[in-house]
Amino acid sequence: MSRHPNLKWAQRDDLVFMTIDLPDAKDVKLKLEPEGKFYFSATSGADNIPYEIDINLYDKVDVNESKVSVGSRSIVYLVKKEESKWWSRLVKQEGRTPVFIKVDWNKWVDEDEQDEKAGADMEYDDVNFSSLNLGGGGEDYEDEDESDTEEEIESTIEEQTVRGEQGASSSQVEVKS
Repeated sequence: MSRHPNLKWAQRDDLVFMTIDLPDAKDVKLKLEPEGKFYFSATSGADNIPYEIDINLYDKVDVNESKVSVGSRSIVYLVKKEESKWWSRLVKQEGRTPVFIKVDWNKWVDEDEQDEKAGADMEYDDVNFSSLNLGGGGEDYEDEDESDTEEEIESTIEEQTVRGEQGASSSQVEVKS
């Protein structure tokens, strides 16, 4: 039987931040569907213990605009909402929230404070969003210091950013370590 890793979440009117805390995750599989179905599975630890999350998000999402980053300590999913509106909870089901889902207070901003904060003090742990192609800037600037050190290259390889093939029906990502 699979265990549930901790899932922390926060939101803005147009995005949901989901962070799955699972150090040294291997064989990562992620699936996100437009109607809000989210599936995650991976193994972790010396005994390759299986972990799984299978939930229905509160509302529909845009899988083509959603991004994922698999790091050494966590998996971060930036889920683009189909409609820009605040969700009253992460999951569709009413009642008690599953115990493995927690609010990410480090990223949380209240609805009425969203414009004031604008992401200025958000912490992203060890996530490398540089290659997620989140938009902004239309020009391609050369790196002034073109010689990366061996340490920087190894760090980049370890924190590979994964972007799955995204079709009209769903987004799936599979990472094998």
